[in-house]
Parts: sequence; structure tokens; C-alpha cells
Amino acid sequence: MGAQQSIHAGKAKIDFNVDFTHKLCAALMFNPFSRNSGNPLSLVIGSLCIKHPNLFGKSEKLDILWDKGLYDSSILIAYRKPRPKWLSQQSFVIQHSISPEIGIHGLPVDNFSRSGSGGVNLCRISAGVDLNEPASSHWSSTTSIKFEHVRPINDDGRLVSRDLDGFPVTCSGGNHDSMVVLKQESQFAKANDHSFTRFSLQIEQGVPVLSRWLIFNRFKFVASKGVKLGPTFLLTSLTGGSIVGDIAPYQAFAIGGLGSVRGYGEGAVGSGRSCLVANSELTFPLMLEGAVFLDCGTDLGSGHQVPGNPAHRHGKPGTGVGLGYGLRFKSQLGRLQVDYAINAFQQRTLYFGFSNLAL
Repeated sequence: MGAQQSIHAGKAKIDFNVDFTHKLCAALMFNPFSRNSGNPLSLVIGSLCIKHPNLFGKSEKLDILWDKGLYDSSILIAYRKPRPKWLSQQSFVIQHSISPEIGIHGLPVDNFSRSGSGGVNLCRISAGVDLNEPASSHWSSTTSIKFEHVRPINDDGRLVSRDLDGFPVTCSGGNHDSMVVLKQESQFAKANDHSFTRFSLQIEQGVPVLSRWLIFNRFKFVASKGVKLGPTFLLTSLTGGSIVGDIAPYQAFAIGGLGSVRGYGEGAVGSGRSCLVANSELTFPLMLEGAVFLDCGTDLGSGHQVPGNPAHRHGKPGTGVGLGYGLRFKSQLGRLQVDYAINAFQQRTLYFGFSNLAL
């Protein structure tokens, strides 16, 4: 259920969009996070978007975005002041989010095919500036510097400093972590009628403003290549990363799940200071679009370097392989993806995914 309205304020036009959806299917399926709630509103997801293109009469833009999922929520406020196109575009951003930390602290069940709640959720508050550099040729880049404050909470919303096994869930050992993060992201994209190439590189640096704040360096890359082979299309990708310096468990790389190694629950393959994930998928035309895929990932033996070694305590293997097949369907409403995957323990998992869905 959705609603959209435009409000005229003087010469400005405010776009107001609301979308609420009751997820009836969630009530009929097994709860993957093993939470029990008698509140019917817990099965409602929704979003609210307010855009003002001329806040102070000089084309300043204000965006307010709010999203509510089954177990997570996020509100983002962004203010952009116009600048000449040849200069970097500045955005002042404030964000507050709450999300379950399933990738690191989730408990794998059913031969690692699903991950249940480990009783740890992350409440994040961040504020800072994004700088979008002018695109040149096939390259684009974004630089940001933000202050982040992270507080772990349990499923009841109370602050926690330790997980269910009594190990710290923060780097400080207390009930919160604070940091200033300088982030640089560069992207390359090139495409023609027969192939495309994409590459992105993210580098994050924890700036030591105060001695007790986190100091770290983290990088992540994603390289993708797609090639048309007759009526079929082959897509391969390689994702990797590493982090050095201070690290809280929730900053580790989580391996497993949709978008990583299918056939496993979120983070059920492992978590570590380093990771490497390879994906390959061959799609072919049917009445719909069919696909066969092979995923594999590893923590490169770095799981024990995460404070508290949560992956080892939860029995995660550290490496995993998933294979299977699926269907893809494109329409005016968006793209539906259905995948049937088998992991190394012969456990079968069915995934449903939507993208760019307009209700």
C-alpha cells in the first residue's frame, strides 16, 4: 500500500511518498531470527521519503528517508548545497539505524543453511560530510568523513557489552564504540553490447582524534565481469578485503548468504579480518530467464583474529561452496530472483529476492 503527494510551499515543491506493506508471508514462514513477538506491527515494513528541492530559496536540497524492516530501521537526513558541476558536490548527512548483527553473532542452524539471532543488535548514529567528485570518463569517486557512535543492544532493546557466551561485542569492552572514519570509494564501469566490466575499491581509515577511539585501516574491492556467449550470459565476480588495527567483532567480514555464498545462512561460512569470495553465474533464456551458479568463499584463516573468535565458537567452517540454479523475471514492477542452492553439507536452501520493487 503506497501513497504519494506533492505539496507546494511558495515556489518550492515537496515530494512526499509513503509506502507501507504488511508482510503476510512472514507470518507463514519460519522466523529466521528466532524472535517471538505478539505485536502485529512487527510484521509491517514501510518507508517514508520527503524531498524538498529549494529549502532556503537557493536550490538547497533536503532529503529525509525512513525505512522500517521486520527487525531493522533507519532514518537518514541529507542536506545538499548547490555547487558548480566542475567542483565536488557536498552533502551533510545524519543517520540513525538499528539492525540485527546476524553476520557475526548469528547462530548457524540446519547444517549452516540458516542463521538465527545471537541476541546482538547494533544501534548506530553517524554524522558527517560526503564529497562526490565530478565523474571523468568511466571513473567516479566519493570521499566522506563521519563520526560514528555504535551501541550494541539485545533483542529487548537494552544495552549490552557482551554476547551470549560472555565475550565483549565492542572493541572498547564497554557498551559503546566511537570513531571518526575517513572513507574513499572509487568506481570504474564500462559496458558495450556484448560485455561489461565493473570495479570498486573502498578504503576506510579510523582517524585517531581521541586515544580511546578506534584506529584501523580497512579496504574492500569488488570486481565483476559479464560476457554474452551466444544466447547465454556469463557473470563472474571476485570480492575481497582486509582490516588491520583496532577491530570490534561487528567490523569483521561476514561470509555466507545471498550476495555472498548461497546455500549458507548470513555469515554462516565464517567471519574474519580478511575474506575472499568468488561468484559465477550463467544465465540462459527460457520462458523466464534461467541461471546456474557456483559460489565459494573463505576467511583466509583469519577468523581467530576477530576478538572473541565468534566464528570458531559457533562452529563455522571458515570456507564454503554453494551451487544451484534459479530463475530471473523482469517486469515493470522490478526484478524477481529465485535461487535454489545446495551447500557443502548437502543442505538445500530456497532464496527469494526483489530489487527496484515499486508498490
